[in-house]
Amino acid sequence: MGKTDLSTFSNKEYHPGPFISRSIWYLVNVIFFLNPLFPVSFIKVMLLRMFGAKVGKGVVIKPSVNIKYPWKLQIGDHVWIGERVWIDNLAQVSIGSHVCLSQGAMLLCGNHNYKKPSFDLITAPIVLEEGVWIGAQALVCPGVTCHSHAVLGVQSVAASDLESYKVYRGNPATVVRERRIDD
Repeated sequence: MGKTDLSTFSNKEYHPGPFISRSIWYLVNVIFFLNPLFPVSFIKVMLLRMFGAKVGKGVVIKPSVNIKYPWKLQIGDHVWIGERVWIDNLAQVSIGSHVCLSQGAMLLCGNHNYKKPSFDLITAPIVLEEGVWIGAQALVCPGVTCHSHAVLGVQSVAASDLESYKVYRGNPATVVRERRIDD
C-alpha cells in the first residue's frame, strides 16, 4: 500500500493569475472584504469589477466575506452574499441572479487527489443558477451545479448537482421536498 508524500507536491500546472494581481487583491480583500467594520456593498462591487469580476446590479455583500480570485467570478443581479461567506474560487464560480448565500456558506472549487502520493490539486467550476439559496454554513463542492431555485439547507454538503426547485439537506445532501414559491 502506498503512502502520501507531500514533499512531491507540485502546483506548476495551476495558474491562478499574475503574482502582482494576486498580491494586490490579497491586500484589498483583507482591508475591504474580510474586515467586519466595512459594510459598504457598492465599494466592494466596484473593487470586484476593477479586478475582473463580472458583477450585476443590486448585489449586497456583507462584512467578513472572503473571495479568492475575483477574475474567476461572475455574479448576476440582486445577489445577497452573507457574513463570513467564503468563495474559494480556484476555478470559475458563476452565480446567477437572485441567489442568496447565507452566513458562513462556502463555495469550494478545489480539492486534492487522495489516490496520488503527491496529493495533486484538483479544481472544478461551480455554477449556482437563478434563485438558488445556499443555507448558513453549507458547503458546495468542486464541479457542482445547483440548478434553478434549488435550496441547500443549513450545514449541508452538496457533493453532486442539485435539481431545480428541490430542497436538500444533510451530508451528503439529499432531497427532502419540492420547493414551492407562492405568488
